[in-house]
Amino acid sequence: MTTEAGVGLDRDGGVLRIGLDRPERRNALDAAAVRRIVGALEDAATDDALRVVVIESRGPDFCSGADWVASNTAGGARPRPGSVQRRTALQAHRLIQLITEVQLPVVAVVRGHAAGLGFQLALAADFTVAAESSRFWEPFLTRGFSPDSGATWLLPRLVGIARAKELMLLGRRLSGAQAAEWGLIYRAVPDAELDSAAVELVETLGQAATVAVGLTKRLVNRGLELGLAEAMQDEAFALELTSRTADFREGLVAFRERRPPDFGGR
Repeated sequence: MTTEAGVGLDRDGGVLRIGLDRPERRNALDAAAVRRIVGALEDAATDDALRVVVIESRGPDFCSGADWVASNTAGGARPRPGSVQRRTALQAHRLIQLITEVQLPVVAVVRGHAAGLGFQLALAADFTVAAESSRFWEPFLTRGFSPDSGATWLLPRLVGIARAKELMLLGRRLSGAQAAEWGLIYRAVPDAELDSAAVELVETLGQAATVAVGLTKRLVNRGLELGLAEAMQDEAFALELTSRTADFREGLVAFRERRPPDFGGR
């Protein structure tokens, strides 16, 4: 794995692994780290050899959020007014948007703390597997500022308005087990089983019909903002595309031959 700016990147067959690697800062993400992840996701979006993206971490914590200390001391001068809203759109917000838009399944593997931007990385991922002892926390209002990185969009859609307010306005912390019970994440497992559970999930996704998976992800995410007629119109276009893939043909043959399909992601 090649590590720069506290982020490691590694290609393992059809799997891109993005490793947060600043354990001394509890894997807080500064601007350079965010840019590296954004670049990796932009490249992944057009890489036909990839089938899964994994976001994981080194050290005891997943991600403690944006590195505000680094952001506010860069260059040795206090940022001028308006700098936060200008840079956030191209940094944290761009990162969350890419995770939801890339037409590949994104898996987050969470241990320790996932706070702020780290929490939103887990929410935006298609599948988050967490250790039962992990901790999810929105610290914004307890620090005196409002949420970002999609928190106010993601949380109400996942758990409803009342619980979203509890997490953001009251700063309630959830364990990995509680996050799974609330429907915030895909699954929580005993700490000792986290790595094996993640490997199993990534292997399953890596053997899936990648084009159909990516387009289905897009349909689900876009459908949250559309009416039924528009959503079904999108479904028709996606069906047109997926029915012309090699994986579709393999699925039909496998069904006829009564065997598991051997999808190639094409």
